[in-house]
Amino acid sequence: MIHAEKAHYPIVLMCRVLRIARSSYYAWAAGEQAREARCRQDQALVHEITVIHLASRGTYGVPRVHAELRRQGQAVNRKRVERLMREHGIAGHSRRTGRRSLTRADRTAAPAPDLIGRDFTAPAPGLRVAGDITYVPTTEGWLYLVKLPLIVDTWRLGP
Repeated sequence: MIHAEKAHYPIVLMCRVLRIARSSYYAWAAGEQAREARCRQDQALVHEITVIHLASRGTYGVPRVHAELRRQGQAVNRKRVERLMREHGIAGHSRRTGRRSLTRADRTAAPAPDLIGRDFTAPAPGLRVAGDITYVPTTEGWLYLVKLPLIVDTWRLGP
């Protein structure tokens, strides 16, 4: 607003009314050319990102596009690549579309009965035993974590 109205009103007066430091206005005005240059650089970088993305048949995301730009000799920050790709709707293809279970649930099966009635107290150790299994994804595949025992007395293990 100050820049648009400086022909009609003194800059000092407008800055005082808007409670803005005069130095802030002059710093903003001096940075206008730098902002325009940055915008032109961003447009050129978006073109390069688009070329790399299309060459990868739309599969490359931010990390690979950034690595390819670095290989081409462009010193560019990963966050800048991420911002430009987000602003222009450029996204890589991800194989991980959601969580997958290791088994397919039988929708028609009856749920397992609660044999201990949610009562986990036991009169003596080893009389009620229950367990839990957890699947943990790792780089080498699924890791199965079994937690035993939870002491409960309704079930007996073995003869």
